[in-house]
Amino acid sequence: MHSIRRNALLVTICLAQFMVVLDITIVNVALPQIHAALGFSDTGLQWVVNAYSLTFAGFLMLAGRATDLVPRRQIFLVGVGVFTVASLGCALADGQNVLIGARAVQGLGASVISAASLAIVTGSFAEGAERNRALGFWAAMGGIGGSAGALLGGALTSAFGWPSIFVLNLPVGIAVVLAGRRLIPRAPAAASERKLDVPGAVLITGSLTAIVFGIVRTDALGWGSPGVLLPLALGLAMLGLFALVEGRLAGDPLIPLGVFKLPTLRAANLIVALLYAAMFGMWYFISLYFQEVKGDTALVAGISFLPPTLCFFVASATAARLVARLGVRATLVIGMSLTTIGFLVLATAGARSPYVAAILPGSMLATLGAGWSMVPATIAAVRGVPPEENGLVSGVVNTSRLMGGTLGLAVLTTLATSRTNELLAGGTGQLDALASGYRIGFLVGAGLCLAGAVAAAALLRGRPEAVPQAA
Repeated sequence: MHSIRRNALLVTICLAQFMVVLDITIVNVALPQIHAALGFSDTGLQWVVNAYSLTFAGFLMLAGRATDLVPRRQIFLVGVGVFTVASLGCALADGQNVLIGARAVQGLGASVISAASLAIVTGSFAEGAERNRALGFWAAMGGIGGSAGALLGGALTSAFGWPSIFVLNLPVGIAVVLAGRRLIPRAPAAASERKLDVPGAVLITGSLTAIVFGIVRTDALGWGSPGVLLPLALGLAMLGLFALVEGRLAGDPLIPLGVFKLPTLRAANLIVALLYAAMFGMWYFISLYFQEVKGDTALVAGISFLPPTLCFFVASATAARLVARLGVRATLVIGMSLTTIGFLVLATAGARSPYVAAILPGSMLATLGAGWSMVPATIAAVRGVPPEENGLVSGVVNTSRLMGGTLGLAVLTTLATSRTNELLAGGTGQLDALASGYRIGFLVGAGLCLAGAVAAAALLRGRPEAVPQAA
């Protein structure tokens, strides 16, 4: 493939990945407007976010394997089409159920896009310097999508109202479909001779969906509630059955368990899960800090996210070069350690702390470290994987990221809320109580990142192939 055409393909794929990750966070700053416009209750409002995360995470593994069994060009374009149409449904929603349903369909399309995009990247670029560069851009676009959500969400919501955050996806989705039809090569499925393992697909999708459903209900019900414990128990039971079916019963398993024998894949997925468990919480707490503690508007809050967003972009763009000099292991240790320091700085923010004292330097350090962590973790995860398993591994990596983020956000918000309520009951002022709750979230996030640094140092060995400085 000609280099110009290959670069255009990479831009198209990364743009789609940016779009689906953007929709995880862009909704946060628009929630007050959606709350007022559609009459959501406080507990019902969370489903505007959770309906997307639920189907996104639940169908990722199935989508990942589908990209190996169906031509990737075809399934990618279908995923983008579903996502774009569902975005239009969100923008036109005039009731709570319509919006939640459209968000769920969005999540389904997002799972297909995310799995297929990584599979196309790994399948279109040769392992080594070329693929590392492409993975760097892919990881950068996903990370920037998450961090830019608050900035774009604040600007669009303030200027045009909450439907505009979904309208944004329409021109992007149409452009990706048109470009993808021309740029993505027509190729047969990587594992077309295999059949879809229906029992395995049902068990893994049901398991992940039940686990995420239980996790996202912790905000409203608490961790000890039957409404949380029962879905979690069901999900874990289905996960156990899935392991039994894949390991002993399935003739053509959905997920050959032997793929997890790759030590770098196991280590990379653990690190990705820990990183995103912390980062999802960071964006959530900072957004609330700006609007609930400092009293900023959605637009001001969004603009405040610009410096850390730029830091993530710079770090992701330079990560491949850092890997070439230091190796995956050292780069990951540096990145996760820097993210840990950033969270510790964020934990010093009080109700009356100026923006430049803690939030600005802390968020910049955290995102700089995250950019230097996500790229080498992705490189480690896909290294040595045969072409017919690229889709499977992409599903595993994306599931680790989203499941880690969802679980981490649920745990951190529960701890923060408990601390805030404890202080309010003791007579502490509301703003100080909120800031103290967020501080607990940042400290636990620092612990998660430190655990990721330790995992990188202990579980990863050796240097990857050299990456030219031009990368």
